[in-house]
Amino acid sequence: MAACPPADPPRVVSLEEPELRLEHCIEFVVRGNPPPTLHWLHNGQPLRESKIIHVEYYQEGEISEGCLLFNKPTHYNNGNYTLIAKNPLGTANQTINGHFLKEPFPVDEVSPTPPITVTHKPEEDTFGVSIAVGLAAFACVLLVVLFIMINKYGRRSKFGMKGPVAVISGEEDSASPLHHINHGITTPSSLDAGPDTVVIGMTRIPVIENPQYFRQGHNCHKPDTYVQHIKRRDIVLKRELGEGAFGKVFLAECYNLSPTKDKMLVAVKALKDPTLAARKDFQREAELLTNLQHEHIVKFYGVCGDGDPLIMVFEYMKHGDLNKFLRAHGPDAMILVDGQPRQAKGELGLSQMLHIASQIASGMVYLASQHFVHRDLATRNCLVGANLLVKIGDFGMSRDVYSTDYYRVGGHTMLPIRWMPPESIMYRKFTTESDVWSFGVILWEIFTYGKQPWFQLSNTEVIECITQGRVLERPRVCPKEVYDVMLGCWQREPQQRLNIKEIYKILHALGKATPIYLDVLG
Repeated sequence: MAACPPADPPRVVSLEEPELRLEHCIEFVVRGNPPPTLHWLHNGQPLRESKIIHVEYYQEGEISEGCLLFNKPTHYNNGNYTLIAKNPLGTANQTINGHFLKEPFPVDEVSPTPPITVTHKPEEDTFGVSIAVGLAAFACVLLVVLFIMINKYGRRSKFGMKGPVAVISGEEDSASPLHHINHGITTPSSLDAGPDTVVIGMTRIPVIENPQYFRQGHNCHKPDTYVQHIKRRDIVLKRELGEGAFGKVFLAECYNLSPTKDKMLVAVKALKDPTLAARKDFQREAELLTNLQHEHIVKFYGVCGDGDPLIMVFEYMKHGDLNKFLRAHGPDAMILVDGQPRQAKGELGLSQMLHIASQIASGMVYLASQHFVHRDLATRNCLVGANLLVKIGDFGMSRDVYSTDYYRVGGHTMLPIRWMPPESIMYRKFTTESDVWSFGVILWEIFTYGKQPWFQLSNTEVIECITQGRVLERPRVCPKEVYDVMLGCWQREPQQRLNIKEIYKILHALGKATPIYLDVLG
């Protein structure tokens, strides 16, 4: 029988300054056992929740985590916000300053003398002229304030955030692909909408690291990102492609997306659970993917946030994920003809395998140049399009569809240990070099037609093998030159591994040197 956790007085683990999002958010984490009750003060007075300010959080064991959310706050909401946590063992509190808008009439900026010079009239007219000038100045100021308020608040984005979400426990947990939400900035397209309609042309959002891809180093410049908004009426769902922990992916037709096409096929990722963490992760992924533009990274078109569910729109890759594609074009692939299994035609040849590998390497060279680490590189997270075009991209479904590829740690974190180097398994250290190790495993997958690495071993046995220095054996159809690349990826010391640029050059050269094989895609 498991022992009960010890009683613990409450303490505020963290309280973050408000972040600019679609809704401002003061993030907080509180620990205590029994779970403490939470109260908020604004400038020392009890905070009353309303449509403008409300709290969303969830509790898991001793941890309470969430946000104090502000919907279009004004200068009236500036001030000190105090979080108070209480349980029978004690009380803890912490205060943070929230500054949302500059006051329209700050006292310290008011000039002691009027800004307008008045020509002096006879003494009897001075009082009347002063009143007239004062009224005129007041009217001008009022018009300016109204104009600012209309522009700032009249056309806010409705990409709303309502409801808590499962927050990921630390950066290792990539079970859900989302993060922070920001205020929208409208464009002239808003002017075409009706008086009660709000339209986002491009939403201005700062880049925040994604659980799946994250930027190495904290000194990297994070440019502003403009996430395109797509109107819901322009998306017509055709059929379901798959389902993951986050929601579903559909094949859809999208109108007004391309200046040269009336409509085009897209893959639509719909968020199932409108909880706070899921929305945060959703937005986080949108911000990141907007910045990743490369011929071998799945193209991200934008988001649809006017209502639920939240939707992401990607290019459609007609042959699905690479792992399924490899299995369908391997020596063991079978198809049903008249209800009877028969050998499938179109086994991949060496030149095609090298072509697949070099495309993934090209995408990885780009990710490394952007200082992004993927952390879950595998054939299940690559997609195949027409003419054997391969791109890196993850719809977040693989943790459900390929659940046996992941090792669950601590109830929430799911780690792809069969693709991870020793330092990632032992110390949770993820770098460009750890992605290189994963690429070596991708090569092994390609040349085994999609077999699971270490398929004969359990997860704990795999951890033991990798940490003790064992590596995967050379696949039967793999040339020595390619296996040498794999071994170069699997050097125990990260700095001794091949550079991804070197890997791309080697594979590209090998691909040119191989004979031309029949294109199985016709």
